[in-house]
Amino acid sequence: MNWVAPIKDDETLAKFKEKLKSMDEKYYIMFEIGVGTGMQLQEILKLKVEDVRGKDEIEAYIGTKHIRRTFRFSEELKKEIMDYTEDMQPDEYLIQGYASSKEALSREQAYRALKNAGRNIGLTSIGAQTMRKTFAWRYYRETGDIYYLQNLLNHASPSITYRYIGEKPNVEVVLKKLTAEENERSRYVLLNENGGVKRIQKIQKTLQQVEKELGNPGNNDAFYGRVDCFLNELEELIRNYEETSAKSRR
Repeated sequence: MNWVAPIKDDETLAKFKEKLKSMDEKYYIMFEIGVGTGMQLQEILKLKVEDVRGKDEIEAYIGTKHIRRTFRFSEELKKEIMDYTEDMQPDEYLIQGYASSKEALSREQAYRALKNAGRNIGLTSIGAQTMRKTFAWRYYRETGDIYYLQNLLNHASPSITYRYIGEKPNVEVVLKKLTAEENERSRYVLLNENGGVKRIQKIQKTLQQVEKELGNPGNNDAFYGRVDCFLNELEELIRNYEETSAKSRR
């Protein structure tokens, strides 16, 4: 299974959109809404014309706990929706399935369309989450506000959101945003029943295993590639920790 990644290159994103449009306008609009708002694919497929035509924003419930979130439409996206729905009735599904049916496009059909468009331009890391991840990455690139995305996407922590968009955590940003209550909770988690010591020991054990395996002649190049990436990320985290710790002592 290929890892689903955001489309970070503007030229590639434009080509992907054009491919979807050449396949069918509905796939293009579906993708534009996803990459423009951050809505999940299954929520987009439930939309009817009256839900979005002429609207500045829409509320939707996300996740298994049905948490309500507000998704905003840009002026450009509003115009595209108006043009697309010009001859459609308010109670019709926005993204319809087969031509002979007024039913909503199925998630499986949508997934296949996204995958086919990706294959046509040489992208393999395409899936149902591509739209949402691309929205999140572009928003982070423009604003640096990982906490807005964490809340919008209903993630438990900023580190999950960083991982979701394929970016390294900015430890300094995270530390600056921690509240007194969150710091107090961290103290409890780390000191209660030696929780912090146990986590450090587990990390040390992993590093010892990696060190031991480095000299194994049976390892292939992929093993060394994974280890190199792992150490690069670990070194970056250590640098961030050292820098922020030095600043806090000043």
